[in-house]
Amino acid sequence: MMLRLAVGFMTILFVGAAQITWAANAGTVTHLSGTLSVTRPDGSARILSRKSEVVPGDVLATQRDSYAQINFTDGSTMTLRPNTQMKIEDYKFTRDRPQEDSSFFRLIKGGLRTVTGLIGKRGNMDAYRIGTSTATIGIRGSSGDTLDCTQGCEGVTQDSEKLPAGLYHATYTGSYVLTNEQGTVVVEEKQFAVVENRTSAPRILPKDPGLNFDVIPFAIPGQGGPQRPGSQECVVQ
Repeated sequence: MMLRLAVGFMTILFVGAAQITWAANAGTVTHLSGTLSVTRPDGSARILSRKSEVVPGDVLATQRDSYAQINFTDGSTMTLRPNTQMKIEDYKFTRDRPQEDSSFFRLIKGGLRTVTGLIGKRGNMDAYRIGTSTATIGIRGSSGDTLDCTQGCEGVTQDSEKLPAGLYHATYTGSYVLTNEQGTVVVEEKQFAVVENRTSAPRILPKDPGLNFDVIPFAIPGQGGPQRPGSQECVVQ
């Protein structure tokens, strides 16, 4: 009898631990070219590989000439460009609880390509956001590229070191909303925007300022952005 109770208790603990681990998982590294590292919420650090999981609180960093794509549990994707740091500040997704959706990423430096999933398309339309040093970006059923050059961004794109300091964004589908204390601007499809600093309002640019966002080593369906002609999928195991 005691043995049976002990086995039952251990089974409950195991199932409970598995549920906690599953709930904590935000996404998985699906494509990787180069080096991607993570600093965990407990301060530990490691190098990630393809199929590695990421969780809320993680700070992800790519090295020179490195690209990484993360697929999140709601179906969204994020591609980190070279010399990029991004923190998963908050991520909550439960398929049958849309009212609890929440996704907040902080772009510390570098560049991201984002394609939204279910978060932001059901329930709270403002649930998917990206924070930067100069503005907060709301994403609504969209795909686009964001580049933070407020403190330099050498090597993030082909010519990013030539850009004046600022936060840059390009929208491919849907719309993105850039907001800071100075104002708000909606960036529609095929538009470019910039925020020079915290004291300047977001504004639409008349044309591409030379962002070269078309250089991505992954030929991935659904990325929603420009691809270099003839690009091949590049995966490092």
